[in-house]
Amino acid sequence: MRASPLRYLTLLLMIMGCLISLSLLQSSPHYGWLALLCGGLAGVGLYDLAQTKSAILRNYPILAHLRFLLEHIRPEIRQYFIEDDTVATPFSRNQRSIVYQRAKQALDKRPFGTQLNVYDSGYEWMNHSIAPSKVTSTDFRITIGAGRAQPYSASIFNISAMSFGALSANAIRALNQGAAKGHFMHDTGEGSISRHHLPQNPQEAGGDLVWEIGSGYFGCRHPDGTFSPDRFVENASLAQVKMIELKLSQGAKPGHGGVLPGAKVSAEIAQARGVEAGVDCISPASHSRFSTPLGLLQFIDQLRTLSGGKPTGFKLAIGHPWEFFGIVKAMLESGITPDFITVDGSEGGTGAAPVEFADHVGTPLQEALLLVHNTLVGTGLREKIKIGAAGKIISAFDIARSLALGADWCNSARGFMFALGCIQSLSCHTDKCPTGVTTQDPLRQRALVVPDKAERVFYFHQNTLKALAELIAAAGLVHPSQLRPFHLVRRLSPNRVALASDLLEFLRPNQLLGSELDADLPTVYRTYWPRARAASFYPSSTSG
Repeated sequence: MRASPLRYLTLLLMIMGCLISLSLLQSSPHYGWLALLCGGLAGVGLYDLAQTKSAILRNYPILAHLRFLLEHIRPEIRQYFIEDDTVATPFSRNQRSIVYQRAKQALDKRPFGTQLNVYDSGYEWMNHSIAPSKVTSTDFRITIGAGRAQPYSASIFNISAMSFGALSANAIRALNQGAAKGHFMHDTGEGSISRHHLPQNPQEAGGDLVWEIGSGYFGCRHPDGTFSPDRFVENASLAQVKMIELKLSQGAKPGHGGVLPGAKVSAEIAQARGVEAGVDCISPASHSRFSTPLGLLQFIDQLRTLSGGKPTGFKLAIGHPWEFFGIVKAMLESGITPDFITVDGSEGGTGAAPVEFADHVGTPLQEALLLVHNTLVGTGLREKIKIGAAGKIISAFDIARSLALGADWCNSARGFMFALGCIQSLSCHTDKCPTGVTTQDPLRQRALVVPDKAERVFYFHQNTLKALAELIAAAGLVHPSQLRPFHLVRRLSPNRVALASDLLEFLRPNQLLGSELDADLPTVYRTYWPRARAASFYPSSTSG
């Protein structure tokens, strides 16, 4: 189906309306009002097609104004007839609005107090200080891969993995140009590095890339789908590539794999991925290059060496705890450690996934992050490995919560999609995205004007970090890395609250080392740590 048929219908109606009104005007001057109305609508439609600020108006001239009218009166409609602005499906209007406002440099304040019920179970807040600090810079950074040949100074807020193919060419270009302006990193997703990730001309600066490599080894594969070291070196040697991320699983559909139908594998996508155009592009559920925790780490070490010493790590959604424990035991046994681990929560995911996987497979971010952080602390490895967190992160408080629970930096996918103009139409998998973000249709994605949306990506990042600076200053801190679990409070019931440090179980340094485990270890460690094996992802049959 061709892009935006309503665009053509609208243009046809405008032309027909003008012709009819002119004909009527010639027959009788009493129809002057009709000619004026049709002419006015035609002018509005032509302006909508020509303007560059709103993608949805470019795709749906005139008609999209009805949406904005409904948006204007929707609070009243929702308040009395439907639902409130805090209901998340999957993101609430309030969550989307804060992104739109910060991306557009609009007022992001809210009157009349919170809309949340602060006595509901699960409500969270940050403790503030009577002696707030003064934060002079919002360019919060951490060093990943310190001691490697090419360490990377990363922003603590970055663009999460979204592939070219899942996103349009214009969306990728806007994200990367925004990342270049704001000096933060842009994860390629497993679709590899396309020409849209790179500068279009010598005058442009390319945004820093984290090259994600999935089980399909796109961009570094032989024709049979196996890993190609030579192809890897070609891409990894690009100056724009700052880190290498091996994807083991993702929050939206861990353990599933995927297929991009041949009809969607265009020449551009095929070139970026190193596959044949028009043929089904398969991402296997598991990697062919390794089958054990030790093999995984040896592959990471190989990628790091081939890249010239760029920080190299892996991304995963936590499933069986003994599998991650086996990877950590392999680190202890081999002495090979990744430079970072990106933890993807099950609430994450921009692409389409089976409902059962999206709703019921994988560990949510907070529990997954806690498991990874605790295990590294308990084995004395935490100082060597940085942790990234992804999974429905939108606001400065979302970032602060994740950092307090053990992350070093955060990634956001859908937050930056909203900055591009996404309206959560939930049509990402249909190729009919109304704003040009998740479509390969050239006419639909034409509505997304790259320079304008790149500015919005930049401002969303910048203004979110400004909000984070205000939060940590209120807590008496000067850098987000100082956030700890005792800064967070969670309501357990209307009359009971607890600090995260009291509510959650945290391990002491090196608590997992030694021949005998402490009796006060959390159950997951007492049960599965002894059974985890560096030589296999499968647990031993005994706990001894």
